[in-house]
Amino acid sequence: METAEGEIKSNAPSPFAQTFFHGTKADLKIGDFIEVGVNSNYGQNKQAKYIYLTATLDAAIWGAELALGEGRERIYLVEATGAIEDDPNLTDKKFPGNPTKSYRSKDPFKVVGEITIWQGHSMEQVKAMKEGLAKLKEQGIEAIED
Repeated sequence: METAEGEIKSNAPSPFAQTFFHGTKADLKIGDFIEVGVNSNYGQNKQAKYIYLTATLDAAIWGAELALGEGRERIYLVEATGAIEDDPNLTDKKFPGNPTKSYRSKDPFKVVGEITIWQGHSMEQVKAMKEGLAKLKEQGIEAIED
C-alpha cells in the first residue's frame, strides 16, 4: 500500500529487522521470547523490569560471563519486538555515548539464532570484572539500575 507521500506501508514484518545479541546462561530455543518479569541474571537476582540486548558481540560475551547461575554461557541472536532505549547502566554514566551499543526494553526479544562458537574473555579479565562489581555492590551501587 502506498501513501500520498509515496511511502510504502506494510503490516508485514521487515525481512531486514535489526538483529542484536543477548548473553545469558538461560537455555533457550529459536522462536522463544525473552521477557520482563523473570528474575534478573545480575545484581540481586530480583524480578527484571527491563531486558537487555547489545549490538556488539563483546558486550554479549560479558553478559554471558557475568550472568548468575550454573548453566552454560550462551549468546543468542535476538530481534526486538518493540521500542528499545539506551541502557542507562552503561551509557553516559560509565561510557559517554553508547560505545557498547547496549540497550534495554520492556518489550520481548525473539530468539532468532545462537552463536555457538565464540571466544570469551580471559579468566583474569572475568575475575577483575567480578571483583570490580563486588566492590561497587559493597558501596551500595548495583550493576543494574531500573
